[in-house]
Amino acid sequence: MNNFLPIAYFENQFVPFADAKISIATHALHYGTGALGGLRGIPDPENSDRILLFRLDRHCQRLSSSARFLHYDIPADKIQQIIIDFVKKNRPETSFYIRPFVYTAGLGIAPRLHNIEKDFFVYGLDLGEYSSPEGVNCRISSWYRQEDRSFPLRGKISAAYITSSLAKTEAVESGFDEAILMNSQGKVCEASGMNIFVVRNGEIITPGFDQDILEGITRDSVMTLAKDLGIKTIERPVDKSELFIADEVFLSGTAAKITPVKRIENYQLPENRPVTEKLRQKLIAITENRDPNYQDWVYPISLEE
Repeated sequence: MNNFLPIAYFENQFVPFADAKISIATHALHYGTGALGGLRGIPDPENSDRILLFRLDRHCQRLSSSARFLHYDIPADKIQQIIIDFVKKNRPETSFYIRPFVYTAGLGIAPRLHNIEKDFFVYGLDLGEYSSPEGVNCRISSWYRQEDRSFPLRGKISAAYITSSLAKTEAVESGFDEAILMNSQGKVCEASGMNIFVVRNGEIITPGFDQDILEGITRDSVMTLAKDLGIKTIERPVDKSELFIADEVFLSGTAAKITPVKRIENYQLPENRPVTEKLRQKLIAITENRDPNYQDWVYPISLEE
């Protein structure tokens, strides 16, 4: 049962979450013409009157960019200010997740992006661990990731998540925790809602943007941290067979953070994961504002009046 934060931002005002409702005729509901964001926040462990949001500016920039695919101009600074006000009104007391969403709000039935009303809402919910920190078992999905030539993969478009949903359910119903999708060229792409990293011989390998992946913000964070820690990171196409002989494999995402992979199909991966664990602990320290070198990644919101 989801525990939603009590206040939502809906139709240009803050309202009780239970009152934030759309019509069954809403255009985006029928055609997937929405774009979503997602970011995490926690109460500051050192200051009970402060909330910490992870990479707020990047999340707002990405949603603003995604909205452009929908022919909707909503500036990143406007999104950011609404999210800050949203947090202040809700005053969450545990780890939580924020879902901002832009969408075609008109009630027309023709699939289009022109001459139709757009809108923006924000809601949130309490969220602890999305994936097991002990690791997940993955299968190779029978579903393939979309191609950028037929889908705007540089945006976090809601319609794209039908593939993620099919892949995730297929994985769970066949006894796994998570799915790994290939792209149309038969190369490793990403998980159902996370980017993927492979560790071989102390080096990190991950599919680049030319492999039809989502431009993940946590992915970007991992690559920056790896560079700063002196861990070589290579962006290139990844073959399926590389997954089975990897020293480590891990997934990254806003909800999942850094999640180790224990098994892929019937191939058990090593239990010792020094690179994954080093990055995971570093990221936790940063999100809790315990690392002075990355304080610009953490946006503090004071709850004091």
